[in-house]
Amino acid sequence: MLFISLGIVAGLVIGLLDVLVFKRGKKPINKIFAVIGDVLASNIVSVYVMDLIHRVFMDCSVFKLAPITKALSFGYMGLTAGIGFLWILTVALLDGRMFCKKETVKFKKTFTFTSVLSVVLVALGMAAFTGTNWSKETFGDVDPDQMIVNIFSPADGTSSEIMGTLWKGPVLQTVAVTFLFALFVFSSRALYMQSKVKENGRCIFSVVLRKIIALILAIAFISGGIAYGIKEFQLVTLYDMYYSESEFIAANFANPREVKMKFPKEKRNLIHIYLESMENTYLSKDLGGYMDENLIKPLSDLAEEGVTFSHLKEGFGGPVATMGCTWSVASMVNMTTGLPMKVPTGGNDYGSPNNFLPGAVTLGDILKAQGYEQTLMFGATAKFGGLNYFYESHGGFNMLDYDGVKEKGWIPKDYKVWWGYEDDKLYEFAKRELTRLGETGKPFHFVMETADTHCQDGYVSPKTPTPRDSQYANVIAYSADEVTKFVRWIQDQPFYENTTIVLIGDHLSMDKKFFADMDKSYHRTTFNLILNPANDLQYIPEERRFNRWWYNGDMFPTILASMGVIIEGDRLGLGTNLFSGTPTIMEENGEGRKGWDFINEAFSCKSDMYNETILVGNNEPFDNKNVTIY
Repeated sequence: MLFISLGIVAGLVIGLLDVLVFKRGKKPINKIFAVIGDVLASNIVSVYVMDLIHRVFMDCSVFKLAPITKALSFGYMGLTAGIGFLWILTVALLDGRMFCKKETVKFKKTFTFTSVLSVVLVALGMAAFTGTNWSKETFGDVDPDQMIVNIFSPADGTSSEIMGTLWKGPVLQTVAVTFLFALFVFSSRALYMQSKVKENGRCIFSVVLRKIIALILAIAFISGGIAYGIKEFQLVTLYDMYYSESEFIAANFANPREVKMKFPKEKRNLIHIYLESMENTYLSKDLGGYMDENLIKPLSDLAEEGVTFSHLKEGFGGPVATMGCTWSVASMVNMTTGLPMKVPTGGNDYGSPNNFLPGAVTLGDILKAQGYEQTLMFGATAKFGGLNYFYESHGGFNMLDYDGVKEKGWIPKDYKVWWGYEDDKLYEFAKRELTRLGETGKPFHFVMETADTHCQDGYVSPKTPTPRDSQYANVIAYSADEVTKFVRWIQDQPFYENTTIVLIGDHLSMDKKFFADMDKSYHRTTFNLILNPANDLQYIPEERRFNRWWYNGDMFPTILASMGVIIEGDRLGLGTNLFSGTPTIMEENGEGRKGWDFINEAFSCKSDMYNETILVGNNEPFDNKNVTIY
């Protein structure tokens, strides 16, 4: 009721301004109709604009809000007043009751400065609004750590489709609004009231007043844009990342250079497949998912042949998302170092030669020291996020990324699909490389990542069946089917008997639209599966696989254990061997969500140990001094 009442009050004020100041309507009845028209026009347009704002920025219609708060009601009153004023001004101009006249302004330099400042502030404010909204729509609920790390990392190889939406969306919107605002600010004409003698018209909207209003609007734009960005990106958390220190990482870090490890005499090959945005959410509800249909049935069927770890007491589950672990590059860092990917501070950064976690020891470093030949393959360029520096300096991987396969002539130089080359070609090239690796006589470590299921909506291969209304659902189902076919091919190869396969979703999907109507109480996790682990781990007690609260970093020692490696203390980095009975760092600090909340807070804080030991160093080779053979 307050919402409607305040809207009517704002409309009445606008109507009175129209008939008393702008002289609309000669007869009393005409004035009454003019006021009624102003009330209706200003409120109808305002309701539409407010609903549009809520749909764009808050993913809901204003008509579905209940109860309507006082703040929203007064905000609506202000919006109605502003739109109403523009309404009566436009009508007055069209009726010929207003005209513009050039006006000489004193303090011209001062007003030129304020005009330029106003335009700059509006541009920045609009960029903040549209950029934030674009990021949320394109990448979902991006954490502040991901945003800041991406700023410090190379953006080479970003999908052209995604960059296209950037130019068509926030860039174009910002330019358009800024241009219109600049026309308003820099006009040298004042608005006058029409009279019988134009020369004696009364100025009601001077150039000076317009400059003042422009500056006020500009300050509102920049303030609103910054406030919106802070809210949506949780930028308050950045204070903790830079200034609030925690000793948790230092106190719990198991240095791989110091932990004793035992490798089997016959070393197992490792194939590690990162599945882009592959969640347990896509499973049917009876299996622990959220869907009515099991979109990834081939994978859930395949899981019957291997080992999965679940946070649930029964059904499919997986690692819970934590700070520093929620995007592709971070996921690879987590699972190969046992560490979160933290915001760089103190002048350190990511993505330059010999400067991508130079103080860390990775899975690639350890396997290189054991004589493994290692290959990295995915359809984008490895320059994206600086992954080329990470994998080259930590394990000397062969790079068969988008740039690498072009150099080999496997695709034309000008070929570009999705992020580089699509998953159909990825599996074809992977078979070629795995065949080569299997013939070398050396143990090998092959890493690959799919990409077709990346947001938004995924890439639809010409081979993708489309029986569902949702494009993303079709892409997910096709991806699950194709990766399962690829695994079946591997199982038919002569090297498979001595090969462990790890399949895991790299992070939760960022396709916001697909999850818009999901119950917020459902806990989303990524799919995980280990096939053909070392013989002494195949019969792990089932209860150890369920009700496990863990994060991506636990895969570091777990993967080594699946290859038959015995790890003293079952810890590497901050990761715990899930095949053991040792509690994870999450389980040690609270049951269920309590431990998850604790770890999130600990990971969000500044760590001097991380900054001074992991982010700096000389990439010293892993010396193998604590590794023995059994």
